[in-house]
Amino acid sequence: MARTESKMLALGTIAPEFSLLDTVSKKTMNLHTLSGTKGTVIMFICNHCPFVVHVNPEITKMAIEYQKEGIQFIAISSNDVENYPEDAPHFMRIKAKAENYTFPYLYDEDQSVAKKYDAACTPDFFLFNGDLKLVYRGQLDDSRPGNGLSLTGKDLRNAIENLLKGKEIDSDQKPSIGCNIKWKSST
Repeated sequence: MARTESKMLALGTIAPEFSLLDTVSKKTMNLHTLSGTKGTVIMFICNHCPFVVHVNPEITKMAIEYQKEGIQFIAISSNDVENYPEDAPHFMRIKAKAENYTFPYLYDEDQSVAKKYDAACTPDFFLFNGDLKLVYRGQLDDSRPGNGLSLTGKDLRNAIENLLKGKEIDSDQKPSIGCNIKWKSST
């Protein structure tokens, strides 16, 4: 399995706006109506990547825990569904229900949102504060499929906890590692 690192968008970047189809509700949703009062986690994920499959239980658990505290979670899939049909919107809807996602699972058909966020891999995590300024980007934790480390969400969890407590978030952040986003050919 290929291992691609996130590109680490500059801290302080304002979250780019988007309007995308939510595959569960089948409604178009945008960043400003979805964002949390205290913060927003934007995750680039997909259905088939083994790295995402590995972290799904923890992201579901964290969303349930932190949504009550004003942190919204938003998942986006930007993969090319022509060459990776298992990531198509109707399968995204099935996956969201099977995983008990309590957050929208949006489809970035033209891949423009992934490009605006400089997303590179699945999963790729971005935490924005209440003003939609980037305060954390990188890995969920050190656990990867097959490495034997427990899935804890430690890195993202620490960033969220510090954000909620008004504490400084360490700028020394580790990139996420996962499958590369499946880009459409440019021909």
